[in-house]
Amino acid sequence: MRRILRDLKIMLMTNLWIVPVVAALVGALFYFVAPPPPMHARMATGAPSGGYHAFAERLRDELEKQGFTLELVQSRGSQDNLTKLESNEVQLALVQSGQELNVSDEEREKLAGLGVMYREPLWLFTSRKVKFEHLSDLMSLRLGVGTENSGTLAVTSALFEANRIDSTQYPATWQKVGGSRAANALIAGELDAAFFVGPAENALIQRLAASPDVRLVSLRRTSAYLARLPYLSELQVGEGMLDMAQNTPESDIVTLGPVATLVSGESFHPSLTPLILEAARTVLKNGSLLDPAGQYPARPPLSLKTLSEADYYYDKGLPILQRYLPFRIASLADRYIILAIPLLVLLFPLFKAIGPIYQWRIRARIYRWYKHLREIDQRLYKGTLPNDLSAEISRLEQLEDELARVEVPLSYSNELYELHMHLRYMIERLQSYQQRELKSQEAS
Repeated sequence: MRRILRDLKIMLMTNLWIVPVVAALVGALFYFVAPPPPMHARMATGAPSGGYHAFAERLRDELEKQGFTLELVQSRGSQDNLTKLESNEVQLALVQSGQELNVSDEEREKLAGLGVMYREPLWLFTSRKVKFEHLSDLMSLRLGVGTENSGTLAVTSALFEANRIDSTQYPATWQKVGGSRAANALIAGELDAAFFVGPAENALIQRLAASPDVRLVSLRRTSAYLARLPYLSELQVGEGMLDMAQNTPESDIVTLGPVATLVSGESFHPSLTPLILEAARTVLKNGSLLDPAGQYPARPPLSLKTLSEADYYYDKGLPILQRYLPFRIASLADRYIILAIPLLVLLFPLFKAIGPIYQWRIRARIYRWYKHLREIDQRLYKGTLPNDLSAEISRLEQLEDELARVEVPLSYSNELYELHMHLRYMIERLQSYQQRELKSQEAS
């Protein structure tokens, strides 16, 4: 056992040169690898009573299971969300499709669409006494078109502009109100009609659907609107879909609506994309009243660039490591594996050279002694040795003593003993030569 430990010690001491080499390569790996993505992000969500905020709360709770903190930031709507993204106040935001067209191309290039989360129907509720066929019928009514900078106002303005009615032509009876304020006014009879945008499950929409004082009406000429406003989509709403007890709507209707798109800004770490999208898929897996199960998230609108990580997710799903490991571990492993491959390529020939180098260094401990024997042998051949060989013999005997203290692994002992034999042979040869010289001198 002691011999084995001694051989191991010799091997380690002989190959100590590889320690700084490997340390330098590993140091380079840690230096050049990208830092891990942050486990925190801020997301603009809109008003607390809106559909965006409700979805963001569910997304936040799902991300907490992975140890990720999503901080929700209230805003005044989609346009405000875009402003917060452009100023890097938040990293994520829900934005109504079509709103991105209102920013400059330069600013839009800084944004990226992660995916469509769900559809946002445009609901037109009117009082029971109102007769509605076309948007022009609203000109004489007290109408709520949505609050300033809201997604509702953006959609209604686009519809009115398609009918050549711009904001300068809005009647004085039209009010820029929306949300709870518009719903309260409509139910109280202070408004004749009002537009709302939000999921069918939204508490505000459900409240209006359950009210006996208002009714949900259908939009017409949807094909004409879609041809002019491609960021909208058509939605079929069946009879009683919103409220079966109140039978809202009273018959099958058609409406239009944008989609809620999750958008990232410049400060968003792209590696978080699969984590966010997978959490969104879990939140939306059961679908909704209008969206089938498993349909969302979906690819973002073409008006926004898509991150390569999002493309990979929609094409192939989660990265392989994230399918089996927690996100934090998988993301670290993924980064180090990328740089570990070239590191292994460098280390493979390095470790392959350990054997020959080790063999050469061990044998060098033995073979360097042959230099002295070779010198004496050449001087014997040339006849240049001094008459008195006592000094040379003493020198070789001293070398023999030093050689006894040389340590080599057991597998190289035969070469060490051969050196002992050769050294002893040279000593005996010199001693024999010395005796012949002495006899020759005595005879003369």
